[in-house]
Parts: sequence; structure tokens; C-alpha cells
Amino acid sequence: MLRSGICHQAQLESEPFQGWATRMGERRLHLHRKVWEWCFIAQALQERGQLGPGRRGLGFAVGQEPLPALFASLGCQITATDQTTDAARSGGWVDAAMHAADRAELNRRALCPPKEFSERVEFRFVDMRAVPDDLSGFDFVWSACSLEHLGSLEAGEAFIFDALKCLRPGGIAVHTTEFNLSSEDETMGAGGLGDGRAWPTGLYRRQDLERIGQRLRDECHAISLSFNLGAGKADWSVDRPPYQQQVHLRLELGEFVTTSYGLIIEKDGG
Repeated sequence: MLRSGICHQAQLESEPFQGWATRMGERRLHLHRKVWEWCFIAQALQERGQLGPGRRGLGFAVGQEPLPALFASLGCQITATDQTTDAARSGGWVDAAMHAADRAELNRRALCPPKEFSERVEFRFVDMRAVPDDLSGFDFVWSACSLEHLGSLEAGEAFIFDALKCLRPGGIAVHTTEFNLSSEDETMGAGGLGDGRAWPTGLYRRQDLERIGQRLRDECHAISLSFNLGAGKADWSVDRPPYQQQVHLRLELGEFVTTSYGLIIEKDGG
């Protein structure tokens, strides 16, 4: 069964991940970490019996990702959320076409028939730093590389625990985030970069994820971490600005090399 772990080539090229990629309309063997994130989330939820009729899912900062429509096509009832359009515009997400202003933008790939999509998907604006109390009782929640943009590593960690409150006992949370491949000490989003500079993206280190994992276990939630870096050719390729390489599993961000990390959490069954 899929564990929390690092984006790598062999996993993305696997039959289950390629099956999800094809279903989402991605070209075969597109070695891009965003495709890995979407496939990781879908596979983690499927393995845990979350994708089917009667299941309720909550997505955070969904932007224009295909997951809300994909999950609705499988029979799930989905609440998809994103920040307000004004907040997204000030952060550059609107210009980057990575923000959803309304529900219609969530089925651009036509992954779900319009009638079923309308019946199964609702959309609302939500600030991930202040998750509303009325979002509760869901079978699963997810976010794809968004919690590292909340202003600090601490704010992203707080969101992970806030999102658990949205789940029923035994529910599943799956989040992807940035993982620092360059350093166990220096990073972005933890007290700045050491010289007073600010950065809009936080990069979690192994020590950060291990601390979060231990805190989750201390609160009786279940999580198992893996730090397998992969051994494929693409796992040693680093895409540098302006990010035009065909292979985009690792990238240079500031003075660091980063990739995606997926967290799978099972909430305490109470």
C-alpha cells in the first residue's frame, strides 16, 4: 500500500499512476511532479476505499486541478475550495491560471458528465489559515502543494492539523508539499533564509516531516513516512529557471533543489 513519500520516477511510471494520469487527460509518461501529486492523491484515496458513491471529499486550494471532477466522476460528493479571487490575484495565482473563481472552472477537462458534476460538486471560498468549523464529517480531505504557501512552515503545519478536524473519525487526509533535497538545516519558510530575506514558498526538510509525523502519532493518528529518493535517470535531473525541461520532477528554487512529498494521514478512529 502507498506510504507517505517523495516524488520519484519509478512510482510515476507505475501502472496505477499511469492509469490515473490517462484518466485525467495527461499524456502518457509525462514526468512532471504536478502529475505525480495528482496521481499520488488519487491512488492513496483509492487504496483506502475512499473513491466511490456515498463518499464525501473536501479539497483545499484546488485551483484548476482535475481532482474534483475526477472524484465526482467516481460517485463522490465533493466540496471544492479555493481562496478568494482578490487574494489569489494579489498572490499571482490568477495570472498563472492556478485559481478557481467558480465551480465551472473545475470541469474544464470534461472528466465528469455535466449533470453528475452539477449534482456532486459544490464550490466555496476558504482561507486555509482559518478553516471554517462547518466543514466537518468528511470521509477524506486533500490538498496539492498549497500548504507551503501559507507564509511559514509553521502555518502549513497548523493547516495539516486543522484539516483533520474536517474529517470523521477514521477519515483520510492526503496532502502534497515541497520537500527540500538540498539541506537538512537551511531552508525557506523557517525563520527566513538567514539574511532577512522573505520567500513565498516554504520547503519542508526531513526533520520537519519527521516532527510532524511524530506529533500526529502522539495524537493517535496513523502515518508512515518514507524517504526513498528514487534511482531513475529523471530523479537526478534538476529543472532550472525558466523551467522548460520535459522532465520536471526536481527543480531549482532559489538556492535549493526541491521536489514533492506526499503525506497520507489516517485520523484517529475515536
